[in-house]
Parts: sequence; C-alpha cells; structure tokens
Amino acid sequence: MSSPEIDRRFCVAPMMDWSDRHCRVFWRQLTEQAVLYTEMVTTGALLHAEPARFLDYDDCEHPVALQLGGSDPSALGKCAQMAQQWGYDEVNLNCGCPSDRVQNGSFGACLMGEANTVAEGVKAMRDNCDIPVTVKHRTGIDDLDSYAFLCDFVGTVADAGCSVFIVHARKAWLSGLSPKQNREIPPLEYDKVYQLKQDFPALEIIINGGIHTTEEAKQHLNHVDGVMMGRAAYQNPAVLCSVDREFYGCTAQQPSPEQAIDAFYPYVAAQLANGTRLNHMTRHVLGLFNGQPGARQFRRHLSQNAHKPGAGLEVLKDAVNCLNKPPHLRVHSG
Repeated sequence: MSSPEIDRRFCVAPMMDWSDRHCRVFWRQLTEQAVLYTEMVTTGALLHAEPARFLDYDDCEHPVALQLGGSDPSALGKCAQMAQQWGYDEVNLNCGCPSDRVQNGSFGACLMGEANTVAEGVKAMRDNCDIPVTVKHRTGIDDLDSYAFLCDFVGTVADAGCSVFIVHARKAWLSGLSPKQNREIPPLEYDKVYQLKQDFPALEIIINGGIHTTEEAKQHLNHVDGVMMGRAAYQNPAVLCSVDREFYGCTAQQPSPEQAIDAFYPYVAAQLANGTRLNHMTRHVLGLFNGQPGARQFRRHLSQNAHKPGAGLEVLKDAVNCLNKPPHLRVHSG
C-alpha cells in the first residue's frame, strides 16, 4: 500500500510541550495544507504505556507526521508500524534534539555521530510501514561539524532508504548549552543545507531554523524543496494564515485570525465536554492577535481566567470581545 504523496513545501515543526494535538487542531484552522508534526514521542512511551495517550489526534490534522525519539531498530520498527496503523501520513526520526534527557536515552542529536545506527533504525522503520520515513537532524554536533561529516551522515542514511531529510541549519553542542541556547547560539548555516540539495538532488531537503516570515521561507525555496517553521509559527500563529495561498497556490480567501478562532470553537466545546481543561487549549492561541488593538487584553483575559476550575468557552469568547473595541468596552477581569 503506497501513501499519497505529501507536499512538504511548508511544514510546522515538532516542538516539545507546544505542538500537541490541541495546538495542531488550532493551526489547522489557519492552514489546510501545511504538514504538521507531533511533539517527539519516545519509543519507550509508545511501547510501555497506553499508546492512545500519545497517538490519538483529530482527523482534521492531516497531513500530520509522528515524530519518534529512539535508537533501537526493533523498537523503532514497531512504533513505525503503530504510526501507520493510527493513520499518520509520515513517521519522522528525531536526530536533532540536544537535551540531556534525550542524550541519556541515546537518541536525538547524539545519533548524528552514529550514522550506521540511524541507518539501521530507518531500515527497520521502512520494513514495518508503508508511509514515508523521514529524518530530522542538525548540520553537525560538537566538533563533528564539517560539510564532509554532514554528507557522510546523509549519504549513509539515504542508502538505508530515507529520501526526505529535514535539516535544522545549526549544529548542536551536546554539552555546555541548554536546548534553548542550542536553538539560538550556534550560527545558522543555510549554505550547507543548500549545498546538500545540490549534491543530493534526488533527495527531498527541507530547511529549518531561524525562519520568521513567509517571505523568508519563500526565499529558501529557491534552494531547497521545502521549509519548516517552528517557534515563529507558535508565537505568532497568524503567519500561517497566508501559507495555503503563498505556498500551495490556493485561490480561496485566506482565513483571518478572527475566522480561525471562530472555527476553533466547536473543537474547544467538544474537548471541554470530554473533560479537557480550557487552558490546555487556549495557551496555544495567546499570540494569534499580536499587533492588533486589544491583543494585550485578549492575552490577559485568557491568562487570568482560562485556568480556573470550570472555565468554559465563554472565557475564550469574552477574550475575543476585547479585540477592536474601545478600551472602555473591553472585558476587564478581576
């Protein structure tokens, strides 16, 4: 069974504690076409806990990819099979996260120093599923940061059957820097990623790292096959409103932030009825109206009220009512 082709011209990155299922449903109100990625899920969590807790998602999220953290080929193969059974469109192996917790589990960015291990994992994943198997990685780790090292890693993993590489265009320091610092301090190396596409023209190369606007993203498409936006999409979600038009040629009118939040209401109501707390969903929408009149009051109202026991949909609607109104008519809580 072959999977439908995924158009990765624009992807939204896997982000721990951020790109959960509620966030992805919200993003889907802003863009129908962008490929969305889950938070990283470890193979151990899937194999030794209740998998539905990590794998369940809403049908509207397609195309959606599951990102795995792990290094044991057998476990990766079983989890790739689960990804297909659950209906994910892609399964992605994390070879880029530099956190101590991930390193202690022998996966994430440290795997870049073990290309053969990654290749064995990719082969096991491909042997156990028919959906695309992709790898997300850095340009290097520690002092293993030459372009030749990057080529060796990509070439070895490609030989195992991986044809899609998502490259965070920074190397990672495995000690001495926090994960946050590893997203900011190592310099961006876009040229290395561009060169990868030239040297491996048959591979699909997606660039990630430091992309803040759709204009920046479109410039990268002159050199690579796709872009992945991370924190900018989370902190300023309205940037996603134009993705379908600018990257996929959709002629339908793009949603406004107000229309997107309206479209999110039914999901919020259904989740509240299932016992989900309001703030677990609304924490993802805080940046939606950045720059608009009333945006600060919108954020404040949610921050002060969404966490309260029994907080319902009216809290979110009251927050939206703060927008585009004279200050004396905006909702004031407390």
